[in-house]
Amino acid sequence: MTTLEPIYTSDDINAAVARLAREVRRDYRDKNPILVGVLKGCFVFMADLVRALDMPLETEFMALSSYGRGRAKTSGQVRVVHGLRASVRGRHVLVVEDIVDTGVTLNFTLEYLSRRKPASVRVCALFDKSAARRVPVPVDYLGLAVPDCFLVGYGLDYDERFRYLSGIYCLKGDG
Repeated sequence: MTTLEPIYTSDDINAAVARLAREVRRDYRDKNPILVGVLKGCFVFMADLVRALDMPLETEFMALSSYGRGRAKTSGQVRVVHGLRASVRGRHVLVVEDIVDTGVTLNFTLEYLSRRKPASVRVCALFDKSAARRVPVPVDYLGLAVPDCFLVGYGLDYDERFRYLSGIYCLKGDG
């Protein structure tokens, strides 16, 4: 039997997004940053963040894979499924992540971007699962801490299910 244990409501998430937008706007006001979202989980957060920023910016997406299907833990091997199409050379880049857990994928992302010679790179993550961290990574803008459980909702999924939920939930049971 599957149950969903509530972690954060949509109001909690909206407040965190608004706070993050204020912080990012303060630091990037005159820089026309390029926000790089790591798909698929970031799309809901990135859409809400872009609307809340209300300033000149560009968006770009990349898709990486380190997970199998279901609740398989990260393999530790990250591969680029869809790389950047836009150049980030000389640009101020803000990586937009839905969740930072092991740090493996974010570390890969930061190395991938640094090889492309941006002016700066910072990280904005809505959720931080620090208990799962295996690789230390910088998070410059952090929304909410989450427990070390399998999370779904607000763009996060289990086998492509539960992305539509407006809150964040800990998935209990067999999914």
